[in-house]
Formats: sequence, C-alpha cells, structure tokens
Amino acid sequence: MSLRIRNRTLRGTGCAITVCLALSGCATGGVEEDPFESSNRAVFAFNESFDKNIAKPVARGYEKIVPDPVSQAISNFFANLADFGTAVNNLLQGKVLRAIEDAGRIAFNSTFGLGGLIDFASGVGMQKHREDFGQTLGVWGVDSGPYVMLPILGPSSTRDTVGLGVDLFLLDPVVYLDDTGTEIVLYGVRAVDYRAGLLKTESILEEAALDRYDFIRDAYLQHRESLVYDGNPPNE
Repeated sequence: MSLRIRNRTLRGTGCAITVCLALSGCATGGVEEDPFESSNRAVFAFNESFDKNIAKPVARGYEKIVPDPVSQAISNFFANLADFGTAVNNLLQGKVLRAIEDAGRIAFNSTFGLGGLIDFASGVGMQKHREDFGQTLGVWGVDSGPYVMLPILGPSSTRDTVGLGVDLFLLDPVVYLDDTGTEIVLYGVRAVDYRAGLLKTESILEEAALDRYDFIRDAYLQHRESLVYDGNPPNE
C-alpha cells in the first residue's frame, strides 16, 4: 500500500477495533445490545483459552520463522482473494465505481502482482476497500440484532453471522477449489497469518481494557456501525 502498511494488519476487524477504540477511548455498547451476555461470556472465556494456548503460540512461531518478505507476500495473496468478495458487496450496495476499482485491483494484482503475491494495484494508486455481506445487509436496512460471541471466530451479531456465512460459502474463492486438502491448507495459513498480524496491536487492548469482554463488545458494535455508514454513522 502507499504507506507500506502490512496488509494483514488491516484485514478484518481485529486491528481496527483495537487501535481505533483504544485511541479514542470510546465505549458505547451496553446490555441492551447483548441479551445473551451470560452465554457470550462463556464462549469468550473459551476463545481466550484457545487463543492463549493454541492460536497465539502458533502465530508467534509463524512470525519468528517466516521471513518478512514471505509473510508480506502471503498477506498480499489473501488480501487479493478478499477483493473478490469486496467487489461483489460493493456492487450489491450500489457502489459501482468502487466495485469496478476492486475488480481492477484483482486483475492487476493477479497478473502484474504474480497471482496476488505483490500488491501492485496499491502502488499505482488503486485504493483497497473492505466490504462484507454483513455490511451489505446493514446498508439494506437490516438491523445488527443482538451481539453474539462465536466460538473461535470471535465477536459478531446475528446480522453479521448471516453475512459471514454468505462470505465464507459464496464469496470466498477458496471454497470453489476442487481439492479439499488445498482448501484446508489455505484456510489454515490464512488464519495463522491473520492472527500473527494482530500480535503487535493486542498490547493496546490489554492496557486499555479493564473488562476485556465489555471493551471488545462495545468496540465491535461501534466499529461495525461505522463500517456500514462508511465512517459517517448518523447522530443518535
């Protein structure tokens, strides 16, 4: 990208939530949005244990073993795949010009960028967007619904959970591969690469949050609302 920021640190909501909310000190969620708090906290505790004992050690090992240029190429590759879903969602949201730019990014990075290993498109000024079907439903007027903590996958809402299913099973190019073994490898590498990208930002969360569950919930809800309105949510 133009500022040479690693793609993996910009993918998904994890980094954006941690940095944005920690710096702004905002926390706007509440019990009203979280009617399943008791069960959500139980899932959250499981996720914390899984992350501490499995996901984080694997991510640290990955970061230590994989050279930065290779890690960057892997991040670029998966970011290029994600542009497909972004293009479709931008089109569904009526953002035609953005969808065209997304399609252009895929074409440039898949050819000149050696299959997406190099982010050639950003280097020539083609902006990267990030849209998912949960955001599309929000643009269509679907309310976020209750907050939900998903096993392993983390914070979500009823709307975003439906959106996640569409993104994973319809808009993810990996799902259309005929080789199950290759699919498993790609999903695994993508998950580890994503978790490794969060290692440098999680300290902000640890320092900012007295109650990690509350902080993550409030940050997630605020961040998702901001995404639906492209950073300009209506005043309440």
